[in-house]
Amino acid sequence: MNSVSDPGLGEGADASSAAAVRRVWRVRAGAAMAAEDVVADEVPVALVYNGVSHAVMLATPADLEDFALGFSLSEGILDHPGQCYGIEVEPGPDGIAVMLEVASAAFARLKEKRRSMAGRTGCGLCGVDSLAQVRRKLPAVRAPSGIDAAGVARALAEIGGGQALTQRTGAAHAAAWCAPDGRLLTLREDVGRHNALDKLIGTMARTGLRADDGFLLLTSRVSMEMAQKAAMAGIGLVAGMSAPTLAAIEAAEDAGMSLLAFVRAQGFVCYTHPAGIGLDA
Repeated sequence: MNSVSDPGLGEGADASSAAAVRRVWRVRAGAAMAAEDVVADEVPVALVYNGVSHAVMLATPADLEDFALGFSLSEGILDHPGQCYGIEVEPGPDGIAVMLEVASAAFARLKEKRRSMAGRTGCGLCGVDSLAQVRRKLPAVRAPSGIDAAGVARALAEIGGGQALTQRTGAAHAAAWCAPDGRLLTLREDVGRHNALDKLIGTMARTGLRADDGFLLLTSRVSMEMAQKAAMAGIGLVAGMSAPTLAAIEAAEDAGMSLLAFVRAQGFVCYTHPAGIGLDA
């Protein structure tokens, strides 16, 4: 994998392929006018492990190395980034193949999982073969110290400036990693909220950002899959700008994660482990 010294905010190095200009007709007050609009792209992306295709998802074609690594970690395919020996992105006429070379132990576990898979999409639940696998056992996490309401408010105020793809298209979700005081350290975007989070997790793994030294801010709702992916990455505090689901709250509670939602400039709602945000239970 290529090393990256600066994870950066907003779009990654291959951001030029994330959007395209299209001719449109804007109608206002009954009058039509020809114009140009910037639209977000999504393409089929195949994740191929040691030559075997495992998953095909629709994703924004940017930061795909981060996406592949983050997906592999958040889905438990890899135990740690060191089990990934290399990633190559290969565009083709029907989509993009992301080729991962992984350790034999990880590949053996993946092959065992594939025996029960009938299909896969960008959701976090496709491919499980029993109801018991839906609520998977999560590692215990702990929110870092020093996070308070002022830090969350600062992150909320800064996140818009890092959402380059959203500013251009209005069609992307963002996942941002923030320092305890609310400074935005890195951010990734995608048309899919799960993809944006996987890209961020991959970026953190490749650049050495520690999951115990900050918090996650999401522009989307917080579903169970999002809470699970965050816990698998070791993230102890998740703040979402939209609503959580009951299953997400239960997953966060079990993992020891502080879950905030409905984050606004005026405040937020804390659903689990209030001590992580400096609140008394």
